[in-house]
Order: sequence, then structure tokens, then C-alpha cells
Amino acid sequence: MGAAVRAGDVRLWVEQRGSGPEVLLVNGGGDPLEAWQAQLDGLSDRYRLIAFDNRDVGRSTRPDLAYTVADLADDAAGVLLECGAGPAHVVGYSGGGVIAQELALRHPDTVRSLVLVGTWGRPDVRWHHVVGSWLWMAERAPSERAFLEAFFAWAYTHRAHEDGRVDRTIEAALAFPYPQSSESFQRFADAFWDHATLDRLPRIAVPTLVLTGSADPIAPPDYGRAVAEAVPGARFELIEGQAHAPFEEVPEEFNRRLDAFWREVPDLPR
Repeated sequence: MGAAVRAGDVRLWVEQRGSGPEVLLVNGGGDPLEAWQAQLDGLSDRYRLIAFDNRDVGRSTRPDLAYTVADLADDAAGVLLECGAGPAHVVGYSGGGVIAQELALRHPDTVRSLVLVGTWGRPDVRWHHVVGSWLWMAERAPSERAFLEAFFAWAYTHRAHEDGRVDRTIEAALAFPYPQSSESFQRFADAFWDHATLDRLPRIAVPTLVLTGSADPIAPPDYGRAVAEAVPGARFELIEGQAHAPFEEVPEEFNRRLDAFWREVPDLPR
């Protein structure tokens, strides 16, 4: 069961699962916390997992005003504070990886380690073209289903489209009672449009793993490699044959990589 917590001027919907070392899961785009279901189910026997809906997503506050990635990072810090957690292993996916980077820069005492999945450190011209195409699709698609079909063509492998996974994901999204509006999607994209962390990443001082699908068309391997090269001591790993959502498509392998990485992170001083 989830519950709303107060983080600054917003209320964020949070679910906690399991016990052990604390893990904060940070979504990207318009995903609600349910996107992490395979991690909530697969890692909660060893870890205390905390997942939440970002502002403007799911059951969290839908503000009318613009916000920034710094605001989203402050929200994540607020979730940890309200849950009595941290420093935590932080996993950020896609835009959530950018939020996680900013969290480590703005609130370093809250972060024990970072896993950054399908992410980037600076938007480039290609990134703007990709996200810009999503924005006009969100405005002009003839239906929500049509938008999701077009959007998920970027996110998942050919295999996932052929074996029915994408169709099931679309049906779940259409049945979700708290859909993201096109206005919310625009505000979320605006927050990331010119936000860059790459030049500041050398300030991050926690163990960091950057994971990228070798066939990710949204955040290609060069994006993740640049992030790993900028963070002192960071490790870069490809997940062969995977696109933008390996945590959903190959959750067993994904969870195994996270668990192996976290076992290498030094214990907290007592």
C-alpha cells in the first residue's frame, strides 16, 4: 500500500517494500512507481525499496506552474527525509537518472551510491529532436493509444513488440486511473530541455554504475559513457541487445547487476 508524503510544496505518492539497505527508485518521463514492479517484487527480500510518483505524475501533486530538475531532485530528497531513509542506493531511469545525478550534487548526504540507467549528462541537438517529436505527438495523436504505440516504438526492443509485452504495457497504461495529461508531459519535458549536469559530475563522490542498453535509441551508449567518464571512478556497462527499459524487459538480469554492484559498495560507518 502506498501513502502520500509532504516534500516541500508538493505531496508525493510513495510505496515502500522490504527491509535492509535502503534503495530509492526514481522514474523518468510520465511513469508512475508501478514501472518498478519487477524491482519491488524481486529485490525486497534483501533491500528496503522506496518508489514514488514524481510531481506531475500519477497520484502526486499536479502543479500548474513550471518546475526544474532541481525541484525534482529536492522532491526526491524530501521523500527520503519523510521516509526516515538515507543515505540510500539511488537508481534513476532515463530522466530519473538526470534527477538522481542532481540529487547527488544538491544533497550528497542522501546518496550512498548511484545506478544511472539509460540516461544522459547534457541534452544535444539529437536529444532535442527526439523529445520535440514526442511533444508534438502528445498534442496531435488521435488517441492516447496511438500516442503510446508511437512512443513505445522508441522505448522497447523489437522482441517486446512481437511477443505482446508492449501491447500489455499499453493496456495497463490505458487502465491506470491517473494518466498524465499532455500539459504535464510538456512541463516535465520543459524541465529537462536545457538542464545539464555533465560539467558538474566530477563533484560526485559516491560509487556509480551507469547502465545502457546496447540498442537504446533514446539514450544511446555514447550518452551513458560520457556520464561514466565524468564521474570519478564510475563504471559503465552495456546490457547487450536491450533498448531503453531493461529493468522491465530483462528484470532478472537487471536486478542481478544492481545487487552485485551494491554488494561492492562499502558499508556505512557505524
